[in-house]
Amino acid sequence: MSVHYPTLAQTIAALTEGETDSVALMATLACEIHHADDRFDWTGFYRVTEPGLLKIGPYQGGHGCLVIPFERGVCGACARSGTAQLVPDVDAFPGHIACASSTRSELVLPVRDATGALIAVLDLDSDQPDAFTEDDARALQAILDATFAR
Repeated sequence: MSVHYPTLAQTIAALTEGETDSVALMATLACEIHHADDRFDWTGFYRVTEPGLLKIGPYQGGHGCLVIPFERGVCGACARSGTAQLVPDVDAFPGHIACASSTRSELVLPVRDATGALIAVLDLDSDQPDAFTEDDARALQAILDATFAR
């Protein structure tokens, strides 16, 4: 099964219409994105809960790390830089945090609210190497922006 982003975006927009609670939005997106493509082995949010710190939010898949400082891992790199992190081989990423030993590749995207403030990162892990593309990053970022920055 491969994700069809226009359909996914329409489904998410319909499911989240009128909702303003960020945790409810994250839970809905984690579920919909996770089940949209077989490449997505772990799909979830890490929320900015204090300066320089991410804590696990709604997710689908096995257990995730509970706390990730901005200084560590792919999620931390995304939070620090505010830019997408497309990692084809997590073993080649300096400081990668192995929350799950099955993870081979990762895509992490910034989540911003309507003011532009970073509120979370969306973390997608795959048990396949080089599973994610720039097209995935662009399409998912557009969904995040439409959902959280409205």
